[in-house]
Amino acid sequence: MWIERDLRYDLWLIMGVVVLVGIGIVMIYSTSSIPAQHNLSGQSAYFLKRQIIFAGLGLAAMIAAMHLNHEKLRLFTMPLLVLSVILLAAVLIPGIGSEIKGGQRWIRLFGIGVQPSEVARFALVLYLAHSLTRKADRLKSFQYGVLPYLLVTGLLAGLIFVEPDMGGAVTLGLIMMVMLFVAGARLYQLAGLAVASAPVMFYFMVSADYRWRRVMATINPWDYWHDAGWHLVQSFLAFGSGGLFGVGLGDGRQKLFYLPDAHTDFILAAIGEELGLIGVLVVVGLFALMVGRGAIIALRASSHYGAMLAFGITSMIAVPALINMMVVLGLLPTKGLVLPFVSYGGSALGVYLTAVGVLLNVSAKMYRSK
Repeated sequence: MWIERDLRYDLWLIMGVVVLVGIGIVMIYSTSSIPAQHNLSGQSAYFLKRQIIFAGLGLAAMIAAMHLNHEKLRLFTMPLLVLSVILLAAVLIPGIGSEIKGGQRWIRLFGIGVQPSEVARFALVLYLAHSLTRKADRLKSFQYGVLPYLLVTGLLAGLIFVEPDMGGAVTLGLIMMVMLFVAGARLYQLAGLAVASAPVMFYFMVSADYRWRRVMATINPWDYWHDAGWHLVQSFLAFGSGGLFGVGLGDGRQKLFYLPDAHTDFILAAIGEELGLIGVLVVVGLFALMVGRGAIIALRASSHYGAMLAFGITSMIAVPALINMMVVLGLLPTKGLVLPFVSYGGSALGVYLTAVGVLLNVSAKMYRSK
């Protein structure tokens, strides 16, 4: 049966997602209205209107995915994976991909900007869940249990890396490691992969001057405040200005052409300034709630595939959220990763909400199996 009705869903997970999306919409308007008024000929609600549309479409996709038997997704695993590779390759072709801030990361489909790396992330989770379920008895072998997944993930991550988007590539690798660990791969093999990847990561960081300057700016942003450390310095000023309760919703100053990407990558810093430590803790708490519920759903799933899918979707949300938070706090070099459900962007929001819909369907099977 493809469509399922009269199911019980995880209400805590639904609540967490809806509240995060709501906070995102409010903060996107707060952080973007004045810059949009200045840069877009008075269209102060430009980003607000678009995000509301994105949220509406995403929530519709989530509701549809809630009622779609997640076992049927196995039929679309390979087509979606192949499509992701095609889109990631196409975005690198001049005239097809759109260059924004030096990165060739977007492609326009039917007049809508799509970021293929977001689709690839979900496709990788579906592929790993499907294949790891089928090969559960061969995971102890590196040749048959780990190497194939390393090659597939490496292909996707490599295409994302040359956009260039090192943060997106690293995210795919971390999701793969989490899913392999949960599936039962040998710990020493995963540790070996981590150790072997370290010098490669270091080489890529030092091979591009802007990446190395970002690393150095993370260590001491005040020495690089005029270029590579500008984002971090403004982020620190935003958090510091907010204190415990914030300066008030809409009253933040860093968004006034000081803090770049205040409505996207650094939206958590804007939350810290306007809503204070309390607001940041609410956002972190909501993500903790979602990750916790995702883990519970995975542990209680009625099938091995459902469990792997739930773990994959949970890590797909948790990994970029954690990286984004660490970046705005100066714990990692600046990367172009948005905060799931909160930052502005249609591709990311649509993919994340669809993935949550699939996770909710897994939770419905959990309740039905009791």
